Amino acid sequence: MAAVVRSTWVQGEVLTNHQWTARLFSLRIKVPLMPFKAGQFVRLQLPIEQGGKSVLVAKPYSLLNAPDDTDVAEIFYNTVPGGLLSQALATLRSGDIVDVSQPASGFFVLDEVPAAQHLWLMATGTGLGPYLSILKTAQVWERFEKVILVHGVPLRTELVYADLIQAFATQHPPQFQFISCVSRDSNPNGLEGRMTTHLASGALERKAGVSINPSTTHVMLCGNHNMLNDMKNSLSERGLQRHLRHKPGHITTEQYF
Repeated sequence: MAAVVRSTWVQGEVLTNHQWTARLFSLRIKVPLMPFKAGQFVRLQLPIEQGGKSVLVAKPYSLLNAPDDTDVAEIFYNTVPGGLLSQALATLRSGDIVDVSQPASGFFVLDEVPAAQHLWLMATGTGLGPYLSILKTAQVWERFEKVILVHGVPLRTELVYADLIQAFATQHPPQFQFISCVSRDSNPNGLEGRMTTHLASGALERKAGVSINPSTTHVMLCGNHNMLNDMKNSLSERGLQRHLRHKPGHITTEQYF
């Protein structure tokens, strides 16, 4: 029987808290990380004043850095109206202290993905984070002939990490392709409208030049529950089923709230 690894809290020091838009931030924290797999998450914790007293509030966030980068934790997050922790995180500045759980955990990793010819990485909003960690590893490029990253956002200004994504495209042509979907704005370099609509219409496949079918495809989905449900329904119409350890399939999911 494998030993149970219990999590603990480690103090980290904020290096930068970069603000991309009014609600999107990237937090870099100097903290010694235990070994982790790309796609896993840690919990961040802060003391927050609530009802006249200080309360510790914690929430999970995926690591964006590569597994061999263990000196700094990078987190891509959005502020939520009324969200105690996200609003507090947005106020952090260089030198501030935040608790980070160790070790990282979660099963949204390539080790859990069965063999396939093509890997689709589909995300909405900050669900992009774990994919950027995965794309920094050698494993993803060694296992799949085609890797298609799809990012859906409301506004074009929320298509962040553009330089990093372009670096993947430059390093791995023609193996890698990026498709952006913008639902409330123009999008000259991608698709306009929701990702779910473009999957149902076939526009995603036409843009990628790659079909989605059970014989060649595995899809990883990361985002809010509405997106996950809609995408799973559309994919099931094509014969793709949820992947489980005891029942191999074609769809692996991670829900962001």
